[in-house]
Amino acid sequence: MINVKDLEKCLIIENDCFEVLKEIPDHSIDLILTDPPYNLAKYSTGNMHFDWRADRINDLQPWDLTALDPSELVSEFKRILSPRGNIFIFCSYNLIGEYHKAFDPVFDTFQFMVWHKTNPVPNFRKSSFLNSCELIVACWNKGHTWNFTSQNDMHNFIECGICMGSERIKDEQGKNLHATQKPLAILEKIVKIASDRSDVVLDCFNGVGSTGEAALKLGRKYIGIEIDKKFVEATKKRLEKYC
Repeated sequence: MINVKDLEKCLIIENDCFEVLKEIPDHSIDLILTDPPYNLAKYSTGNMHFDWRADRINDLQPWDLTALDPSELVSEFKRILSPRGNIFIFCSYNLIGEYHKAFDPVFDTFQFMVWHKTNPVPNFRKSSFLNSCELIVACWNKGHTWNFTSQNDMHNFIECGICMGSERIKDEQGKNLHATQKPLAILEKIVKIASDRSDVVLDCFNGVGSTGEAALKLGRKYIGIEIDKKFVEATKKRLEKYC
């Protein structure tokens, strides 16, 4: 059993999250903020080739080749969430209904946020809308922590560019290590609203540790679970200044 009670700052676990979740004590997590696979494999059109510019790389990511069923998460999330806890899950249009079906009957409230990406990938073929929005599932128990700021600030709509520049974690060749790294601005906003200092934040699809940096930077504790070794190593390096 993972000793969450005595967690000092952070714990990064390299393993399958479905196995690790079983080892987390009941009602010990104050905020679950995570970015699971979007199940977009069947919608992919592959790489796009152009004569006039560099190719648009649209390779399928390994984590998207196995479909995720949101109903497989709900029982463990319910068990480990504290009575004052919140859940935020990044997802795409194709999964919002599945999350609603699985989570809405179990939690007191089910809502969602819309992230409008101010710098989405251009639609080079001009054949449809730009993919400029992503969804974030939000649900909680009664009595949940909620640091309401102001009426103008608490819309369920947030505008922010995709993660770019120096914030991007790079591999040894200088390429982006994680294809869907989320920007700290969004994660920090959610952490501030949905948790208090010294609360325990969990990301069971840790990636390169963006949720961890947001949590630790704001004085929370963090548990990250990640199955990919290269992402675990990148996370540990990224968070060592906090841990």
